[in-house]
Amino acid sequence: MNRREFISGSMASAGLGAVMGSSFLTSCAHPAGTTIKPSQSVSGNGGYFETNFGISKELISKVLRKSVESGGDFGEIFFQHKVSDFVGFEDGQVNRAYAQVDLGAGIRVLKGEQTGYAFTEELTEESLLRAAITASTIAAGKANGTIASTFKEVEVKRYYPQKPLWIDIAPQEKIRIAGAVGKKIQDADKRVIKASTYFGDSDEAVLIANTEGVFAEDMRPMTIMYANCAAMQDGKIESNGFSRSARRGVDLYTEELMTHIADEAVKRTMILFDATVPPAGEMEVVLAPASSGILLHEAMGHGFEADFNRKKTSIFSSMMNQKVAENFVTIADTGLEENARGALNVDDEGVPAQNTVLVQNGKLVSYLHDRISSKYYKVPPTGNGRREDFRCTPMPRMRVTTMENGPHTHDDIISSVKKGLYAVDFSNGEVAIGAGDYSFYVKTGYLIENGKLTAPVKDVNLIGNGPDTLSKIVMVGNDKEIDLGTWTCGKDGQSVPVGLGLPTIKVSSITVGGVN
Repeated sequence: MNRREFISGSMASAGLGAVMGSSFLTSCAHPAGTTIKPSQSVSGNGGYFETNFGISKELISKVLRKSVESGGDFGEIFFQHKVSDFVGFEDGQVNRAYAQVDLGAGIRVLKGEQTGYAFTEELTEESLLRAAITASTIAAGKANGTIASTFKEVEVKRYYPQKPLWIDIAPQEKIRIAGAVGKKIQDADKRVIKASTYFGDSDEAVLIANTEGVFAEDMRPMTIMYANCAAMQDGKIESNGFSRSARRGVDLYTEELMTHIADEAVKRTMILFDATVPPAGEMEVVLAPASSGILLHEAMGHGFEADFNRKKTSIFSSMMNQKVAENFVTIADTGLEENARGALNVDDEGVPAQNTVLVQNGKLVSYLHDRISSKYYKVPPTGNGRREDFRCTPMPRMRVTTMENGPHTHDDIISSVKKGLYAVDFSNGEVAIGAGDYSFYVKTGYLIENGKLTAPVKDVNLIGNGPDTLSKIVMVGNDKEIDLGTWTCGKDGQSVPVGLGLPTIKVSSITVGGVN
């Protein structure tokens, strides 16, 4: 089936327009026969891509052989099929929806430190071979890349279901979920003037095979729910939001969770009416559990990605095996968090999921590696080779990045601060990867005065340097939480879903941008 036939079939109507009275919503349904059936998974009966698209191991071997026959050292093929739905609630009704289908394969050829890459959106033998030839132009000469005689399927543990979870869920149910959360926000407080929700789901299948005999398939379900609340009080308008995401099915959306999402969006909005802008200057900062992990991810995690260190652009490139934090600080990046947004059974190079300790007892012990960097550093890959889709080459990327529990309690940390800031929730920010300098906007926080949380604050920027902040962590709590929000990480034009987490931690000094 070529891409034109596939898309025209996959995007056909299945009756949603009749439900909503709006024909533009009909693309949210997918008829049987053009997409994977719910009972089909990545294992058994030839696998997902062979069952649905006729991609046999014989064909894959032929394409890989073609990819290195002009002198490449290594060849790899990455297949992807992803079907996504999105539904939006605004102005009292579900009034936005669309569907997206992605299908194709990317072929990578490595020659020394050079990379050749090509992709195709048609899964035909002719198109795959043509892409292999294009990618192979990076190499010229006698064939020297060895081809494994047989494929060995990668054995991995499963941290989320290996079958489609959303393709068989009726559009009406997705509309109900988006609308239910939106209406809960509307009804929660008379000050609410606007409620909006954004619901999404996807079923994604990938297959990775290479000339070394690696053969791995993975099914990656995903769902997101973002809720936003805008409210007015005494002529003043504030807004805030709350989100949830997981590699789960429709069972995630219990009445309890939908109420929680709505309540949090409203609560975080209403707090802002009483919030003030804190004084500016250097002060002690306590980072709350869970979502404060964004500072760990951005200001430190990117600096641990091996490509930045291989190119000597990361400030951590000369710090391996050196002390970078107190002994009670341990940082890890993992693909093993069950059902987490950033979890991976296998990365996009066919490396099984694992837990990678980066900082152990205050000492930098590892970077995050893909195939290229692990070869450069002569260490095993860490399962961090990721790509946005089949059009992109893989690179070292985070999965779920966390700081492990320390010896202190939340109450002990708060009580130790005479005058400082408690940062709860962050929105946008920016980081200079090389130097590690950062600036983050705190959406929700509180002053700490004489060891107690007092007035809520807003419009706060935290300004600092990642390695410097890491060295100034003086207390780490025992209350680690994984944030379950809709975090997406961008790097070099590619976006991938990630997770993050943190216990309560105290930093002895960060510049707080408030009022003078």
